[in-house]
Amino acid sequence: MSKRGLFITVEGGEGVGKSTNIAVVESWLQEQGIAYRRTREPGGTPLAEEIRQLLLAPRDEAMAPMAELLLVFAARAQHIAAVIEPALAAGQWVICDRFTDATYAYQGGGRELPQAWIARLEDLVQRSLHPDLTLLLDAPLEVGLSRAGERGELDRFEQEQRVFFERVRNCYLERAAAEPDRFRLVDTNRPLELIADDIRALLSAARTGQ
Repeated sequence: MSKRGLFITVEGGEGVGKSTNIAVVESWLQEQGIAYRRTREPGGTPLAEEIRQLLLAPRDEAMAPMAELLLVFAARAQHIAAVIEPALAAGQWVICDRFTDATYAYQGGGRELPQAWIARLEDLVQRSLHPDLTLLLDAPLEVGLSRAGERGELDRFEQEQRVFFERVRNCYLERAAAEPDRFRLVDTNRPLELIADDIRALLSAARTGQ
């Protein structure tokens, strides 16, 4: 039987460099010869990707925060069943671009939905599944929003006001402070090579403690 893989999530608000630094994670895994699966949320399966499009596409009809929350967890339930759990059981590491911490940050912090509601859905959908390590990429809000604005057309979330993103970032930082054993805060307002060195060191430590 294969040893269960590690579940690594990469979190952060807009423009913190998730794609760039997930590539660093992938490069390290390849160098180490570790089998892995890269995925993302919302998304990761054909059905969950369709739900992602519903969530991100700007529309004239305002989406109720509760509808948004339920769609996020619907996508997550499919993603866990079809991708995450099978990969971990096969011994692969799973590298996920955002997971439930993003729900607490965006729907809980940003939309101001009760954290208890999210926790109930988390227990229902995930049961015992939780990340082994969460890399929280962080940068000053003005830096992240400036980077995000340079990427072209904005999705439904990226069109939110600054105060929304302030709540998102604050929620992320509060969660990191509350779970120091799982979270590792990575300052991405630095040269890329320094960030990459930190990420490699954190992954090495996670592997040693596996």
